[in-house]
Amino acid sequence: MKKLNLLFIGLLSMSTIYAQDISDALRYSQSEIQGTARFRALSGAFGALGGDMSAVSANPAGSAVFSRSHASFTGSNIDLENNTGYFNGATNNNTSNFDINQGGAAFVFANRNSNSPWRKFTLSIAYDRTNNYDDVWNAVGRNTNNQSIDLYFLNYADGIRLADISLIGDEFVEEAYADIGNAFGFAHQQAFLGYQAFILEPDADDDDNTTYFSNLADGTFDHDYLYSSTGYNGKISFNFAAQYEDNLYIGINLNSHFIDYQRSSSLLEDNSNGGLISEIDFDNNLSTTGNGFSFQLGGIMKLSPEFRVGLTYDSPTWYTIEEETTQFINSNEADSDISFIADIVNVYPQYKLKTPSKITGSLAYVFAKQGLISFDYSKKDYGNTEFRPEADYTGLNNAIADILTDAATYRLGGEYKHKQFSFRGGYRFEESPYADGITVGDLTGYSLGLGYNFGNTKLDITYDKWERTDATQLYNVGLVDTASIDRQNSNITLSLSFNI
Repeated sequence: MKKLNLLFIGLLSMSTIYAQDISDALRYSQSEIQGTARFRALSGAFGALGGDMSAVSANPAGSAVFSRSHASFTGSNIDLENNTGYFNGATNNNTSNFDINQGGAAFVFANRNSNSPWRKFTLSIAYDRTNNYDDVWNAVGRNTNNQSIDLYFLNYADGIRLADISLIGDEFVEEAYADIGNAFGFAHQQAFLGYQAFILEPDADDDDNTTYFSNLADGTFDHDYLYSSTGYNGKISFNFAAQYEDNLYIGINLNSHFIDYQRSSSLLEDNSNGGLISEIDFDNNLSTTGNGFSFQLGGIMKLSPEFRVGLTYDSPTWYTIEEETTQFINSNEADSDISFIADIVNVYPQYKLKTPSKITGSLAYVFAKQGLISFDYSKKDYGNTEFRPEADYTGLNNAIADILTDAATYRLGGEYKHKQFSFRGGYRFEESPYADGITVGDLTGYSLGLGYNFGNTKLDITYDKWERTDATQLYNVGLVDTASIDRQNSNITLSLSFNI
C-alpha cells in the first residue's frame, strides 16, 4: 500500500518523441481573422488597401498608405457554440470570453527631398492575436460499433515485451510509469497504463510475451468524452514600408510568434457486456508553449486612381515548441494506487515545427471618398507542414503530406461612406485543409460593421460569424470513431483608432 505521506512528482524526459500528431501541425499552421473592427468588417479583404493596422499585418506595404502617423487598439468578445453528435447522443456547449486582441502604431516619415522618387517611409509595430484556442465540446452516446478505449491500449501494446511494461519488485506504479517513459517513450507508457488498469492481459500462448488480449467483452459501450482547451497564438510584427512615387507601396514585416495552449480530455466508458472490466476513466492533459519567427513581403500598386492590386508572400513560421503532459487511468479492477500516476509530469524534448508559406493576391476598387470593394485570394499548402528534426518524424511528416492538402481562401469586403458614418460588410470562404474535406470542413463566414469618424479619432464596431462542421476522432489510434461537431463562432469587435 502507498505510504500516505509520500508525494512523488517526477519530471520525465522522453527518449522518443511520439506524442505529436496531425492535429498539432494544423493547429499552429492556421490563423483566424482577428484584428481591428474595420479589418474584420471587410472579412480581412485588405491586401490591396492598407491604411489599417491589421491590414499592415496582412500586407506589410499597407502602412505606407497612411498619410499620417496612426495607432489603434481593439477588444473582442468571442462566442463559440459547438453542437456535437456521437451515435445516439447530442450535446451543446458554449464558451465566451473577452480579449484585447490587437494594438499597434505606425509612424510616418515624409521624405523632404523633393527630387527623390521615394515619397515617405513608415515604421510600425503591431500586436495581433492570430488564433483563439478556447474551446469545449462533449461527445456523449452509446458506441454500437463494438469500439472501446481498450483498442487504444492494445494498439500501443502490440509488439511490446511484457517485461518492459511491468513493475519491478516493490517499485511504485508512478515510479515505473516515469522510468518506462524515460527508457522507452510514449508508446510503452500507454501500454503500461492499459496493463496496470487490467484492461490488457498478455497472451499465455505467446512465448515472447509481446501480444495481448482485452479483458472487455464485445458489445456496446457508453461513452462520455469531454474536450476543453484554452490559450492563444499571437504575433508581434515589426514593419518597414515605403511609398515610391505616387503609385507603388512596398513593405516587409519581421514577425515574432508565441504559443500558449492547454488542452484536457476525459473519457468515461461504461459497459454491461459481462467482461472483467465494466468501467474505465482515462484523462489526458497537455500544456504547450512555443515561440517562432516569420517574415512577410508585400506590395500595393495603384493602376489608376480607383483600381489597386496587391501581392503578399507569407514565409513559413519556424516554431520551437515545448510540451508537458499528465495522464490518469482507472478501472473497476485497478488498484487504488494507480491514481498516483497523475502526479507524474512528462516533460518532452523541445521540437521544431515549420508551417507552410502562403501567397495572397488582392484587388480593390475605390470610389473616390464614397466607398470601396476589395477581394483577396490566398493559397496555402498544409501538406508542407513539417516536424523537425526530420529523422524523428519521417512517418508523421509523410502522413501530413498525404492527409493534408492545399487550401484556398476567398475574402470579399465592401465599404460605403455617408458623412461621418461608414457602413461595411464582408464574406469569406475557406477550403478544408484536409484532402477528405470532412475531418475539418469548409468554413463560411460573413461580417457587418459600422464606423464613425470624429476627425482625428475613429470608433468602429463589427459583428462577424463563421460556421464549419468537423468530424473529429476521439483518439488517433484504437478508438477512432468520430464525433460530428457543428461549430458556430460569433464575435463583436470594438476598435478605437486615431492619428498621432
